[in-house]
Amino acid sequence: MEQPSIIMVIIVIMRMNEHIRIIIAGGGTGGHLFPGVAVAEEIIRRDPEHEILFIGTERGLEGRILRDMGYRLSTIDIAGLRGMGIMKTIGGLVKIPMSILQSRAIIGGFNPQMVIGVGGYASGPAVITAHYMGIRTAVAEQNAVPGLTNRILGKVADRVFVTFSDTAQWFPGNKVLVTGNPVRKSFIEARSWGKREVESFTVLIFGGSQGASAINDAVIESMTYLRQIQAPVRIIHQTGSKDVERVTAAYQAHEIEAHVTPFITDMASAYDEADLLVCRAGATTVAEITVSGKAAIFIPFPHAVGDHQRLNARVLVDAGAAEMILEKDLNGKVLAGMIERLVNDRDKLERMAEQARALGEIDAAGRIVDECLNIIQGT
Repeated sequence: MEQPSIIMVIIVIMRMNEHIRIIIAGGGTGGHLFPGVAVAEEIIRRDPEHEILFIGTERGLEGRILRDMGYRLSTIDIAGLRGMGIMKTIGGLVKIPMSILQSRAIIGGFNPQMVIGVGGYASGPAVITAHYMGIRTAVAEQNAVPGLTNRILGKVADRVFVTFSDTAQWFPGNKVLVTGNPVRKSFIEARSWGKREVESFTVLIFGGSQGASAINDAVIESMTYLRQIQAPVRIIHQTGSKDVERVTAAYQAHEIEAHVTPFITDMASAYDEADLLVCRAGATTVAEITVSGKAAIFIPFPHAVGDHQRLNARVLVDAGAAEMILEKDLNGKVLAGMIERLVNDRDKLERMAEQARALGEIDAAGRIVDECLNIIQGT
């Protein structure tokens, strides 16, 4: 076998020591954005001199929180196309050429070695533009059934990172790597172990980063029944901005102890306080729950692509890690009854938490970063 020349060895060493620049594109909601943040954290953990730039939209979640988290964000003007009605769809199509030009200017100015799309409106123009600029690209698909944008991007990306092995069928097989869904380090560091010795019972309720009116409505309806639970129950409730006032007023009217907020910035700490979660079943939420080792009542979003939220929830329900209420069956009495049964059965609650913890993938971000570095370094 031919031995590598000294020049080739030096080149490899130089590449290994080179500070890298990576763009992470996408967002809009926490389900897309936070896996990207988890990847960014892992890149910076390995070398604080590595550079990260996010591409997103100003109106998405990234526009509200990324800069406060210490990350650089450049924005493009792009909108969704699916399920928006004919006029908004036309408006979204009109924005595409300009978003590509904006992406080209941002990418050219930052000069990254790789662009990673994490889903959401902004990932499409950024990844496509990077590909045609000759820059290595990857996409991360959090859900069991990929959305339209990632199905398209998977055809041109160098690598596709998926959470579930069954998702591989949607992409070219030689590009797919099953990694699990990246979770921010704050959830891993706050990972719960053992039985909680507390007098009160804390329920964390949220419907995703933008809230969920169906869940908020059911909680308001449940308050009459929640008041009848014998054990002291405390609520932490992320409502989304449009429902915060009416939900707050309902808790006050029923004299139920609750911390109500439109958005929780430190969600890992909220998880750590909670004995039980009531929430949607997006892939990122499911990953955070399993890494954190928490029992949950899932209320899947019924209009998710391919019904993937119900499928996500079913994995944990079948493992004994969660309960599920379909939205068509959701009302205040049903929700309060399920909460009360778990309040009164702490042994079952702890078994659910243990089963959830057993499903947690704590090194998904590490696997993704390993592969990205291999691609960048040409190994």
